[in-house]
Order: sequence, then C-alpha cells, then structure tokens
Amino acid sequence: MHPINILHSHAAPLDRPNVDTDQIIPKQFLKRIERTGYGDFLFYDWRRIQEGPDAGQPHPDFVLNKHHHKDAKILIAGKNFGCGSSREHAAWALTDFGFLAVIAPSFADIFFSNAGKNGMILVRLSESDVQTLMERSEKNPVHKIKINLEAQTVTDDEGFSAHFDIDPFRKYCLLNGLDDIGLTLRHESKLDAFEGKHDAEFWLQPRPVTA
Repeated sequence: MHPINILHSHAAPLDRPNVDTDQIIPKQFLKRIERTGYGDFLFYDWRRIQEGPDAGQPHPDFVLNKHHHKDAKILIAGKNFGCGSSREHAAWALTDFGFLAVIAPSFADIFFSNAGKNGMILVRLSESDVQTLMERSEKNPVHKIKINLEAQTVTDDEGFSAHFDIDPFRKYCLLNGLDDIGLTLRHESKLDAFEGKHDAEFWLQPRPVTA
C-alpha cells in the first residue's frame, strides 16, 4: 500500500443504489490467483454491451466509458455500496482500475473493511451532499473534488465543504500506507528476537535421553 492523504481528482458519478459486489466484479472473473488484472473487468456487465453484433464492446452510455470521466480517482455512488458477497476481489478491482476513494451515503460493512485494508478512502456523506457532488460531476466535465484525509474534509471549487468521520486506526493505516502485513512488519525486530530466543530455548538445547 502507498500512503494517501490529499486526493484531488475528477470523479465518476455512478448514480445507483445497492451496487453489489457481483456487479463490481462478476463471479466469472474470480478464477485469477493474482490480486492484479481485475480492473479490466470492473463493472463488466455495465461497461460492455452484452448482446447483439456489438457484444463485448464498450457501452457508450456507461459513465466509465465517457472520456471526461477517464482517469477519475474518485467514485461517487448511491447508498449501500458494496453489498452482497464478501469477496475481496471487489476492492481489488476498484483499486486496479485506478480508484483511490469512494464517496457514498453508506457502505456494506465487509466491503468497507476490505476496501480500507486495500488502501481506499471510503467517505460517508449525507445523501443530499452525495447528490450535490453527483450532479456537479455529471454536469461539469472539469469538476474536481478534493479529499483531505488528515483534516477529514471533502471540498470542491464551487464552494462545497463537508466533514466525514473515519475510524482513527484506519485513518492511521491509510496515512502511513500500512496494510495488515505492514502493521506486522513494524514489529519485525521484536519478532526476530522472540524467534531467536525460542529456538535457543527449545531447539538448540540437548534433549534428555529417555529409557
């Protein structure tokens, strides 16, 4: 994970509630053993035409296929984002595509945990605030949003400003780029010392001979 604090970017507005993890990354793409490469299949059923002679081609009406939302680092979504199954692949797909933050009124609990552990800032705002940002991003191709993790604020150049809450421990991990492995490695010297002591006490001493 990379440390993250200030995020200033265009946003992609996905004005749909209850976006579940099977819509984020359909089940047929879960066979990969790597954590990378899932971005190509993010929202696959919506991003691609599903039937007819153009099946498999980008759907021109889907938000991520519109040129002015290309390279957006922020996704704006409706309530209960990430519901459904607990697959961590949903977070992998979003980050692999390039999203570093999602703004929504609410998130499914397991997705919220998975996304945070994979370096994403998840911002809960009121439905009215989310709708304001959604409409501005839809209407204005150059509209940008700034998320300040340290200050826990969301602002834009049109006067919008809101505060969001975040668990202090998750905030610390995001600011310092620490996932579960990184948190463990902070204590690497103590772990090495413990293992060395353990080996000396239990493996290097002569064992008693039994009759």
